[in-house]
Amino acid sequence: MAVTVILHGDLYIFLPRGKRCEGPFEKVLERRTSVKDFLEAHGVPHPEIYRITVNGEEKDFGYIVAENDRIEVMPFPSPVNLATDTLLRPPLKQVSFIVDVNVQKLAGLLRMAGFDALCDPDFDDSRLAEISGVENRILLTRDRALLKRKTVVHGRIIRSIVPVEQLREVVSLYGLAGEVKPFTRCLLCNENLVPVEKAEVIDRLEPLTIKYFDAFHICPKCGKLFWGGSHRDSMLEYLKGI
Repeated sequence: MAVTVILHGDLYIFLPRGKRCEGPFEKVLERRTSVKDFLEAHGVPHPEIYRITVNGEEKDFGYIVAENDRIEVMPFPSPVNLATDTLLRPPLKQVSFIVDVNVQKLAGLLRMAGFDALCDPDFDDSRLAEISGVENRILLTRDRALLKRKTVVHGRIIRSIVPVEQLREVVSLYGLAGEVKPFTRCLLCNENLVPVEKAEVIDRLEPLTIKYFDAFHICPKCGKLFWGGSHRDSMLEYLKGI
């Protein structure tokens, strides 16, 4: 006997190529399985699922699929309030990210906008999934297999391949436009910047910088200095696009 599945929104993109459809489709139930494993076996990573109903009743990931079930799968609404408790995952009190290297330019843009975005090219998939689960960070990636790991609770397959569009995608989905705080984090290591007196760093400055700038910030971890300039104005214009 078959199970009827309806993937709402753009969740159909996770179906195998050549089998993607936006309407209901049927799958044969071959073994006893949870709805989470059933859906992931057909391509949909569990962190992409916001809500599941079976025969009109809301279910959690542990529900055991039965013959003739009609399963409807909803994506995250935009913007989504992650602080709300749901059947599928606990509330997220604070939004922070861990970013896979396959979208590492996005990490830099998130930091530029003031968001906590951890990214390290030395992290393998196991480490990324572990940190995401332990530190309650939203895992951003284009790797579907990575997002299916059990330890990942919150995550997103980034749709766009253009960095600025990726930033817009994340800010829109998680409702972060009002929380943008440009130039408050180190672009290299993600630490919050702290103000530093000009006199304390004057020996590190070029003559023109000394002449035209008085406000400076420093990263407490890597020691990189930041100050205003034409590059800052360009970045601000870039952020206005989101």
